[in-house]
Amino acid sequence: MSEDEGMQDQPQRYPSRRFPSAYFKAKPVKIGDELDVTISEISRRGDGLTRVDGYVIFVPNTKQGDSVKVKITQIRPNYAIGEIKT
Repeated sequence: MSEDEGMQDQPQRYPSRRFPSAYFKAKPVKIGDELDVTISEISRRGDGLTRVDGYVIFVPNTKQGDSVKVKITQIRPNYAIGEIKT
């Protein structure tokens, strides 16, 4: 009996996958939510950034100090992306 035949009896094991704790936390916003926010800072990519209960929301095409109505379009474990609602 070769080594390959003996390996067939054991199930293949995959490395355990670890998710960050933020992945499972409830988010303070949902897709489609419309919020009135003030842009507090600018991200490295140049998008406006605001926070709702500490949760980051990126809003493209805004500047620091802008007060805008935002519609949430995407949600990620650590942040959301919104677009300006006109």
